[in-house]
Amino acid sequence: MADLPLPAPYAASLRPGTSETLVIAFSSIGHDPDRMPEPEFRRIAPGTDRPALFFRDADRSWASAPGWAEALQQAVAAAAAHQRFARIVTLGVSMGAVAALRAADLLPVAAVLAIGPQSDASGDARWRAWTARQAIPPCPLPQGPWIVLAHGLQDDAGQAAGFAPRKGVDHLLFAGQGHASLAPHLKRHGLQGMVDALAEGDRRRLLRIATAAGGARRQLPR
Repeated sequence: MADLPLPAPYAASLRPGTSETLVIAFSSIGHDPDRMPEPEFRRIAPGTDRPALFFRDADRSWASAPGWAEALQQAVAAAAAHQRFARIVTLGVSMGAVAALRAADLLPVAAVLAIGPQSDASGDARWRAWTARQAIPPCPLPQGPWIVLAHGLQDDAGQAAGFAPRKGVDHLLFAGQGHASLAPHLKRHGLQGMVDALAEGDRRRLLRIATAAGGARRQLPR
């Protein structure tokens, strides 16, 4: 991977590929608050041939700090100078999932896979150490791209309910999983295939894999 020039507190790395679909993977909070988060989905995002951009935020601002949007746009422009792509999809877990959704308000994103996004992190005691530093607006649900949300209901049912069901959004609910266990569970049970399907725009395949992993689709209101 090649590091791209970005101002602190942001960092981005590009892994080249031959596909014309760029996957942007956003890092979550991580385990060491004094270090830049590590790139996430290093094998899953590129798959066998996709270019992948790994975007990180040392301030853990939940994609809401001044300068975050400009840094992301700068990273994508730098990637475009090195790598040809015609389509963008975004991916993230928890804080990274929020960033993946916010990115779809800034960029021409075709599809988003957001695992465990917090619809309102500011009201959740689990994130108080981070949200106390700055006001964090509720997470958007952008119009336009195909959006896949995934939540573990053991402790994220309230956050899941904060996302209004609508067409164009596949909301997958996992009764047997919690916020921390959902992404590892999916990695063991087909996340690579889900990301491949997202990149290819193959909704039927993605939903089939998610259902086999224990996900149930949230129904639209009648």
